[in-house]
Amino acid sequence: MSDTDNRKKTPTVRERREATVGRIGFRERYRMPTERPPAVVYWIGITVASLVLLGLIMVLSASSVVNLYDGSSAWGMFQRQLLWVILGSVAMYFAIIMPYDMWKGNGFLLVPVTLTVLVANLVVGARGRITNGAQAWLNIGEFQFQPSEFMKIMTVLFCANFLARRHRSVAIKQAVLYPMLSVLLITVGLCVLQRDFGGATIFFGVIITVLFMAGIPWRQLLALVGGTAAIAVVGYPYAGSAAVRVHAWLNMDQEVVRIDKGYQVYQALLSIANGGWQGTGAGSGTSKWGYVPLAHSDFIFAVVAEEMGLLGTVLVFGGFLLLIYFAVQVAYNASDTHGAFIAGGVAAWFGVQAFVNIGGVVGLIPMTGLTLPFLSYGGSSIVASMIGAGLLINVARYPKKSA
Repeated sequence: MSDTDNRKKTPTVRERREATVGRIGFRERYRMPTERPPAVVYWIGITVASLVLLGLIMVLSASSVVNLYDGSSAWGMFQRQLLWVILGSVAMYFAIIMPYDMWKGNGFLLVPVTLTVLVANLVVGARGRITNGAQAWLNIGEFQFQPSEFMKIMTVLFCANFLARRHRSVAIKQAVLYPMLSVLLITVGLCVLQRDFGGATIFFGVIITVLFMAGIPWRQLLALVGGTAAIAVVGYPYAGSAAVRVHAWLNMDQEVVRIDKGYQVYQALLSIANGGWQGTGAGSGTSKWGYVPLAHSDFIFAVVAEEMGLLGTVLVFGGFLLLIYFAVQVAYNASDTHGAFIAGGVAAWFGVQAFVNIGGVVGLIPMTGLTLPFLSYGGSSIVASMIGAGLLINVARYPKKSA
């Protein structure tokens, strides 16, 4: 056989690549597992679906009165929320099927993170809408969204990717502490400039949690927490509406505070007490009739507790506790450190935000104006939360193999 015949029969590099790609189907490209997913995948899905369904019911109950006052359809906000849930479900699906390995590589992550920060810093400051003292919403025609909600996703992904690559050098300040401190200053500082102190709390909680997971020395961790607390104390007199809320929280026993700066929280407590053990029934609460402003958004928990009583309260508390528990289990059983940090970051995000919202509504901590994930009215919040849940399920689908 001649050399010419051998060259004709030997496939080229391009032919071999095309043949290989042709043999790889959709399942392999997107790492769709052939075996049955772990039970935790279904439990996370059920928990998220239950919270979202409960949120839709409560948004319909709380927003119908607001819409009637405005002269619009009683179904207006509910229909928009339902549309956002559908969009969030689509985004959640893609967050589940896209392999989380694609987020590896600092170069790929820095682009969306930087762009998000710039949009939030430059555009929101110029065109943002001030709500509850915070200038964190961006208006584009009739469309409004909150950039910080999506920056939570990017922060979780960036921190997970960064620490997965450097967790073995966690004791070296130049390798881990200083870069993560920069991320903390950018995210938290940006929220503070917008007077969005609730968002700042979330970013702080996420970053501290993943650093703890990475095994950062206690001395460094305590110094970071203590330094942040000291800055907060020094900046308290200049916090504007946040300082007013703290003052109202500390003096809620005074009648003048209850009818002025602490009106929302005091009325929310009355609504919760009015619900009692059994609740007044869905749609029968009084908080939404102007007594509790933003009952469909920041104070949705007060509506749940009043209309559904102990059952609704247990559903909300239990739902978030289960979600955090499942996230911790996913992080523990993740096949790699990258997935573990993603699960841990999502757990911190949902846990801190739920605690801050519910704690503010019941007067346990000062009110910050944060939404309750999966339940509160708002497109940015529900879509971002469902993407976070999708990332959690994505990691849960690939547990480490038992020996």
